[in-house]
Amino acid sequence: MPRRDPRVVLREAGLRPKRSFGQNFLVAEPIARAIAAACVRDDEVGRARVVEIGAGTGALTRLLAERARSVVAIERDRELVPLLERDFADAPVPVRILEADAQTVDLPSLLGEEEAGSPRVLCGNLPYVITGQLLRRAVEHVSQLDRAVFMVQDEVALRLAAKPSTKDYGALTVFVRAAFDVRRVQRVPPGAFHPPPEVTSAVVELVPVRPPRAQETDTFRALVRSAFEARRKTLRNAWSRVAPAEKVRAAAAVAGVSLDARGETLDVEAYARMATALDE
Repeated sequence: MPRRDPRVVLREAGLRPKRSFGQNFLVAEPIARAIAAACVRDDEVGRARVVEIGAGTGALTRLLAERARSVVAIERDRELVPLLERDFADAPVPVRILEADAQTVDLPSLLGEEEAGSPRVLCGNLPYVITGQLLRRAVEHVSQLDRAVFMVQDEVALRLAAKPSTKDYGALTVFVRAAFDVRRVQRVPPGAFHPPPEVTSAVVELVPVRPPRAQETDTFRALVRSAFEARRKTLRNAWSRVAPAEKVRAAAAVAGVSLDARGETLDVEAYARMATALDE
């Protein structure tokens, strides 16, 4: 399939990027190729099953189809769907174009059942206004993934990869790292997109941790959120709303957590131990 510049595709169709959809189309071919290579590694070519969020004009979809066994391309913009269906009608592998909202689509059915030798990959250039929701969906369905590769704001990428006791470490870090190892693949300048966003972006690779570092129970969520909502308070004060003081003290002793510390100093495993101790 020949490469078609997204700007040309939009112009020929009489379309413009929709701000309401957070559309910033990736036009830099080398970066698109780097994303495709991160999604489907060289030793997986012809075997991986890929679900792409936000296919746009198909610039990344085309490269995924050159490497994957099959591709499901999700696109919310109904004006782009016919263009995608036309361009991928004769793709070298099955490419399913699905008009849907990635926030609500049935990801488990799209990813399919586990199959030996056939990695399942979730990827996409995420609309920045719903990045948090889509990361949460990846965490929820981590058991059905072998890899997720996303384009996000560089600020978000830094938070995902942050270590405890650093300024970028926060609740988002803990929730995502409970399920994934995170690698920041590369930074992407605004000029790589049409139209250029006002921020620098980055490609991140999320690889599932098996078993997960933590189970995202109600108690785990409450501990993490309370710790970072009251970031400057000690855990003794921050967790006063989670459980009675005596129960928190007993659980902290079992979990090996100092209540005089602040939430940003705890790694994911410490939150997991604390949640387990409180729930016993």
